[in-house]
Amino acid sequence: MTLTVLVTGATGYIGGRLVPRLLAEGHAVRAMTRSASRLRDVPWADRVQVVEGDALGGTGLDRALAGVDVAYYLVHSIGEGGFEDTDRRAAAAFGAAAKEAGVGRIVYLGGLVPQHEELSPHLASRAEVGQLLLDSGVPTAVLQAAVIIGSGSASFEMLRYLTERLPAMITPRWVNSRIQPIAVRDVLRYLVGAATLPPEVSRRFDIGGPEVLTYLEMMQRYARVAGLRKRLIIPVPLLTPRLSGHWVNVVTPVPAALAKPLVRSLVNEVVCSESDIRQHVADPPEGLLGFEESVGLALLRIREAAVETRWSSASWPGAPSDPLPSDPDWAGGSLYQDRRERQVDADPQDLWRVIEGIGGEHGWYSFPLAWAVRGQLDRLVGGVGLRRGRRDPDQLYVGESLDFWRVEEIVDQKLLRLRAEMKLPGAAWLELGVDADENGRTLFVQRALFHPRGLAGHAYWWSVAPFHGVVFGGMLANIAGAAARAAATRRTAALGSGRAA
Repeated sequence: MTLTVLVTGATGYIGGRLVPRLLAEGHAVRAMTRSASRLRDVPWADRVQVVEGDALGGTGLDRALAGVDVAYYLVHSIGEGGFEDTDRRAAAAFGAAAKEAGVGRIVYLGGLVPQHEELSPHLASRAEVGQLLLDSGVPTAVLQAAVIIGSGSASFEMLRYLTERLPAMITPRWVNSRIQPIAVRDVLRYLVGAATLPPEVSRRFDIGGPEVLTYLEMMQRYARVAGLRKRLIIPVPLLTPRLSGHWVNVVTPVPAALAKPLVRSLVNEVVCSESDIRQHVADPPEGLLGFEESVGLALLRIREAAVETRWSSASWPGAPSDPLPSDPDWAGGSLYQDRRERQVDADPQDLWRVIEGIGGEHGWYSFPLAWAVRGQLDRLVGGVGLRRGRRDPDQLYVGESLDFWRVEEIVDQKLLRLRAEMKLPGAAWLELGVDADENGRTLFVQRALFHPRGLAGHAYWWSVAPFHGVVFGGMLANIAGAAARAAATRRTAALGSGRAA
């Protein structure tokens, strides 16, 4: 049966993986995003209808939901102040709009809700959103999952970094909470299957993997799969969930605004109370993926640079959303600029490969200590820091995160523009471009731009200006040098190949 399906949150971790699987089932997919450019470079972009709208803001819903059979609601505002109110209003508006549009089904992925326990704010909000959608008058399937294990998920990154970086640790009591983790591939299979549930089915479904473990057991079993020594873990009562959130923020790539609500949710025991979903969506012949198999598969995806989406795929709360002003004299006020250029002894393609590979494991080609310190300072004030890395070591998409930047624009072989998501008193961009001089020689053009916010913004720019020569000057020289070395290596290899022939 071919359905017309709307996926909200299509730029997010789950949404970005769900779309190609719905397409593989033969469904017509409409992807909703606040900016169509965010989906321009994904592999399935030319196979879906992209509509602009904001589920959290309630804009564009009528157009997005028109003619839709099934609507996936995969958005939330975790990490923002007052997220409960935002999510409550958004869910009510979405349910009402879906009812008005005659949508046949809503599918929502929420959190596993424990029985007879006081819920964390995050879990309570997820449960409330699910109920609002169930009350909308549209048949709704609320799938409730605990920890999702898969390359790039926030829960997996927390587990991975805590275990790998801390061979011995003092931990809070929540490491003994019982959890029923589930592989991301099984979550996606249930989501796809929920599209064809009978119309009379409108309820919550618990979904989980085949094992119930404590977080402590999950860390020890992760260590075993990853080939690490058994971890020394000592739970103590002193670390509150709030302190634990700060601790996770320091050790893992997950920033405090996301780590805190996730950690507070781990205080609850999240174990499935039923498995009724299996009456409608059959298990695969090989059964649900176990915890250690899920971890092994996730680590394989990371090693092979085949991570499909990451938790940081979605825009980060509080990040600037306005595009780069094209005119330095724009009406918004001051726009500071540091512009540098350098001739490069390389073809444009050689230079572009270095530019597109910047960040992550390749670093920023200038004063590594300064970048590391800036990243740590950002983490200390609740920012994302440098640890988000990059999804793929060689290729970038518009809209994805790159350390503490987000890719705002890519003009292939010409321009990479990054927008800062670090904590700043203003908005900042970094542009890396490929051009040619008057003699046709390759030219590397680099621009750092900053739009200050208030007096603090102006003070910030002038306080760091003395270091621009070291940081940006070094970046210019080192990127040009890396491109020249790559070009020389390529020429030597081509010369050797020619002689052999």
